[in-house]
Amino acid sequence: MVSGPPLRPGEDRRSWLSGAPPPRWVRLLPPALILLICLATLLSDDRLDIGFLLGAIPPLAVLSYGPLATAVLCGAVITLLTVPVFQLDRPGDADLLTVVFVGVLSVFVSFVRSRRDAQLGLERAVAEAAQRAVVPPLPERVGAVRCAGLYRAAQRGTLVGGDFFDVRDGPFGVRVVTGDVQGHGLSAVSTVASLLGAFREAVLDRPDLASVAGRLDRRLLVDSADTRHAELFATAALLEFSADGLEVRVVVCGNPPPLLLRDGRATELEVAPWTPLGLGLADAGAMEVCTVRLRPGDLLFLASDGVVEARGDGGAFYPLAERLAALAGADPSALPGLVWADLLRFSPDVQDDVTMLVLTPAPPARG
Repeated sequence: MVSGPPLRPGEDRRSWLSGAPPPRWVRLLPPALILLICLATLLSDDRLDIGFLLGAIPPLAVLSYGPLATAVLCGAVITLLTVPVFQLDRPGDADLLTVVFVGVLSVFVSFVRSRRDAQLGLERAVAEAAQRAVVPPLPERVGAVRCAGLYRAAQRGTLVGGDFFDVRDGPFGVRVVTGDVQGHGLSAVSTVASLLGAFREAVLDRPDLASVAGRLDRRLLVDSADTRHAELFATAALLEFSADGLEVRVVVCGNPPPLLLRDGRATELEVAPWTPLGLGLADAGAMEVCTVRLRPGDLLFLASDGVVEARGDGGAFYPLAERLAALAGADPSALPGLVWADLLRFSPDVQDDVTMLVLTPAPPARG
């Protein structure tokens, strides 16, 4: 699984004003300003009253340098103001003391910022590790199924939101779940973790797909039992592949049905819809399981509401089936990233969590 487009796993989605490392030009600004002032004063025949520009260097250094480098730059400013050859405004004692005070204060602020950045970096690393434990990277192959996925949380700076998916091999075949819990962002992460834990247990001991859905439904009911008016629910699609990967059973609980990409056409599977999980109805015994025969080369594409309900400038929904058909010749592993890029062109301001999952049957080689 990737958390964004193919080139973005190592890219920081935050701006430098929101905690990301400052851009290169910010780091180059203090020494470049010192160099320009020195050159201007040395090359000019007249005395230039530009010494006041040096007062901006200590605050600028605080933005991107540690206390030692900030102290060096502040020392350079004081030296330039006192070297006669530059004749930079010929500062008096009061002006020089003011510059020294600003320099010392800048070094202190840089020290505080550096310590805080180090602590925030540690906390961010711990948070990312915890989020990846909830939704770990998706293997390229699980049993007789090849997998590719994309997960983009709506809340900036997070890896996990209200969407979820997982692919697990068990005694009853390869089972898949994808869905969307009520709400999105960090408030939904605990529900996602609870549902995925229940799914991973059900993969091992529940004999059929309907009972897996029932286990997830019960998990939500138990979680919301102690909270008044919790109304905790989730939409989900569950799949179960045969040993050779060429037959799949599908249950849809309020989630968009999977799309079958075959012979250059993308069609929605005709699956009987069922109620969302968490309403206490998944164990009623009437849940209908759809069985679909697959061919080598077929591809199943599952997407969350964040994809199918994205709107363009004219208010139209994103035409997922049409766009998938246009991308039919693409490598399945690259397909989620291609759809994501196309979705951003269609609807640049995607506000919901986005999940895409591509499943391709890959029967084991004979003998």
